[in-house]
Amino acid sequence: MATAVSYPNAPDLTSEDYVVIGLATCFIKEDGEVHQVEVIEPIPSAALEALVKGIPTSYKFACATTLGTVVEGDRLQKPSLFPETAQFSDEFVQRTFAAARTYKRKEKAKSLVPIGTTYTDFQYSTERKRVLNATRVVTKEDNVKQHSHTHKVL
Repeated sequence: MATAVSYPNAPDLTSEDYVVIGLATCFIKEDGEVHQVEVIEPIPSAALEALVKGIPTSYKFACATTLGTVVEGDRLQKPSLFPETAQFSDEFVQRTFAAARTYKRKEKAKSLVPIGTTYTDFQYSTERKRVLNATRVVTKEDNVKQHSHTHKVL
């Protein structure tokens, strides 16, 4: 068995700690057009518990692995079952460390996807598109007109 290595930015974690990473279908808006991209991102324990109950999700599958399998020092390792075209999410390392901590707190969540296995029974749907670079522009029309009696003492 290999020696568990800790991480300088996360001394509470080792390379042997459990984490779930998934392949999500997301979208990027460029020049008025929406393009589909596949993103590899960590799934925290609370999110995984909700997803296995059957809520619609953009995740195609999720695999349970160890931190050392995907984060080796300062390099990211793409597991072989993920497509070559898939890209890592923004702030992947920090988000993966945060997700790994959630499984330390909630040990029973590890039984949902045992280490070394892949979960594919998600309720996959892209009906509600996850647009990664969406910007929200607030306008005057967004204000809600309140009833005239709202701030009056009656």
